Amino acid sequence: MAIAKAERLMNLALCLLGTRRPLSKRELRGSIEAYLEAGNDESFNRMFERDKDDLRELGLVIETVENLEGEIGYLARRDSNRLPPVSLDAEEAAALGLAAKVWQQARLAGAASGALQKLRAGGMPEAGDPYEGQHSAIEPRIPVHEAAFEPLMLACRDRRPVVFDYRKSNAARPETRQVEPWALECWRGHWYLAGYDRDRGAERVFRLSRITGKVRSRAGKYSAEVPDVVTVRETVAGWAGEGADRSALIRLRSGAGYPLRAKATAVREGGDGWDELEIPYGHGLDAWLVEFGPDVVVVGPADLRADVVDRLRAVAKA
Repeated sequence: MAIAKAERLMNLALCLLGTRRPLSKRELRGSIEAYLEAGNDESFNRMFERDKDDLRELGLVIETVENLEGEIGYLARRDSNRLPPVSLDAEEAAALGLAAKVWQQARLAGAASGALQKLRAGGMPEAGDPYEGQHSAIEPRIPVHEAAFEPLMLACRDRRPVVFDYRKSNAARPETRQVEPWALECWRGHWYLAGYDRDRGAERVFRLSRITGKVRSRAGKYSAEVPDVVTVRETVAGWAGEGADRSALIRLRSGAGYPLRAKATAVREGGDGWDELEIPYGHGLDAWLVEFGPDVVVVGPADLRADVVDRLRAVAKA
């Protein structure tokens, strides 16, 4: 069965690469023997869609084109699927090897390993790990535990709108969100999705750990322009609490909350088992403080204290 599928994928790739014009599903079905043997149109459509997705996963750039009659055709242009010669020195190869290690405990481990193998086959020099033996106890890793990560990553890559149920930190129940995903960003150990919320008509940032259920793909094109990657990162940082414009005063239990202490602009030790900290206050600070539970008490400002209390009450009701 594996050999039959590999042969079918190869035949489809050759058809798409060898044509000068887009080929319709009907034409592709008549050109590939395995598709001719499909029992009915429904079986063929399922097989073709799976094969097309598999080829894209392997790196083949497949274009979808609509002709004047409204019929959809497919092709893979050779210039879009031809890589330039690989010209990396040993230090650049070592940097790529280190980057691949970041994903070794995540869902992208296989993709990262496969990418290195392809680059080495294309001429990238073998390079030793410049950090080996020096920092063996510290390894670069980006943890990914959320089930929503992989479907959202693919949706960002393929520019596909998605629908998912999302529970805000101050809400007892999730609500459905229709989103045009832009990019995934990791901030303070948490993954965030930046994108365009169709229902609200504006950009939004979603924390992946608050997505419940499955991420469902939707057909159609994006209705909003996708900003560049630098702008997206700034958006995530701002929504996640990096854009601080004032200070907050909190009480923190002694020996707890080291990430908060690292962010503090002033720390005053107390004699009652609590310390007072002044920390930058921006969007998202309330959600961060809630994570420390009973080890944090907000002194001020009043709006931050109220937001933290609302979030704790929502968690207690959930």
